[in-house]
Amino acid sequence: MTEETPGFEEKSDVPSGATSDDAEPKAAPEEGAAPAGDGHAENNAGLVAQLDQVRTALNERTADLQRLQAEYQNYRRRVERDRIAVKEIAIANLLTELLPVLDDIGRAREHGELVGGFKSVAESLETVAAKMGLQQFGKEGEPFDPTIHEALMHSYAPDVTETTCVAILQPGYRIGERTIRPARVAVAEPQPGAQTVKAEGAEETPAADDKENGGPDEG
Repeated sequence: MTEETPGFEEKSDVPSGATSDDAEPKAAPEEGAAPAGDGHAENNAGLVAQLDQVRTALNERTADLQRLQAEYQNYRRRVERDRIAVKEIAIANLLTELLPVLDDIGRAREHGELVGGFKSVAESLETVAAKMGLQQFGKEGEPFDPTIHEALMHSYAPDVTETTCVAILQPGYRIGERTIRPARVAVAEPQPGAQTVKAEGAEETPAADDKENGGPDEG
């Protein structure tokens, strides 16, 4: 049995009302440690750099896509032009082979031989050729044009003032603006010296008028 000292009480080192955690001394921050705000700034800078890289890559891919789209559109246009050109060439070749037949139909019509069933077939053929774009040209009396006319005969005539088609020996044909056969014609040029004679006659006319009127008045 131990003896207790009267009036002596054991006191704890921890103040009343404080927890044990408060009693433990707080550790001092380590030297050289970066503040929390600096870490966030570095993270933000890294995200901005990554965002710039993504934007650059997106712009490059967008430019590639636009270039490919433009190349595809150009390719489609080239294919369409080639398709139309091939079609026109094929039609022109076919109609060129039919020109002798059309010439025979024209000669038969001129001689009154285009009658009966032959007439119906001939007119149907001409209608189909016209639907395919074939146009006939060449008329008597029109000025000679070497780009669409082929002169097979030449002569002089006093009643023309320029080189003129006086006879259509074979009509010409075109498809659109493309001539597949020139018109074969006979041409006539003004008579040599006709213009000179006409000019001299015009100069002599006033003198003749003065003679008929009794000449100029004399004072």
